[in-house]
Amino acid sequence: MIRINLISQTREKPQRRAPSSAFSGGGQKITVGCTLILALAALGVGWWYWSLRKDAARLGEEIAAAQAETTRLQTIIAQVRQFETRKTQLQQRVTLIETLRRGQSSPVHVLDAISRSLPEMLWLTQLDQKGADLTIGGRCTTLTSISDFVDNLGRSGWFKKPVEILDSQVESGPSGTGDVIKFTIKAQVASPAG
Repeated sequence: MIRINLISQTREKPQRRAPSSAFSGGGQKITVGCTLILALAALGVGWWYWSLRKDAARLGEEIAAAQAETTRLQTIIAQVRQFETRKTQLQQRVTLIETLRRGQSSPVHVLDAISRSLPEMLWLTQLDQKGADLTIGGRCTTLTSISDFVDNLGRSGWFKKPVEILDSQVESGPSGTGDVIKFTIKAQVASPAG
């Protein structure tokens, strides 16, 4: 015979199982791993931000130093330009002087030769030129000064030899100063020998 129990049995509710330790331990590991990854990422971003700020500060200092150097160099460049302008002006003046010196006519050279030929205690009072003939008048204290002057003129190369003494007269000087010799010399202007 078969028996069927029609009365419901009180069944016990199935008890829930506690989560397995393998699942809960894995979740903690994942959480800890994610936290570590986030912390490392935050540290990496922080270090990157700090290095960028450090580089930005260094670059800011370099820019400020470069701007200061640029300002200093601009003043130096302005000075160099002024010096170059001045140098150009001076070079033009030197060129002009050299051009004038090359183009000097003989009277300038003759006057220079006369001034270099003057001995001490001899003064010129007159200088006349007619063509190539030059007449020089002056005063001195000794006859030796006249002969030295004539000799120096002859050696200068700007006068044809002989240089002649046309006249010499002894005059009494102002009271108590002694005698003065008045002279006149004639020379012919020539181009220099050499």
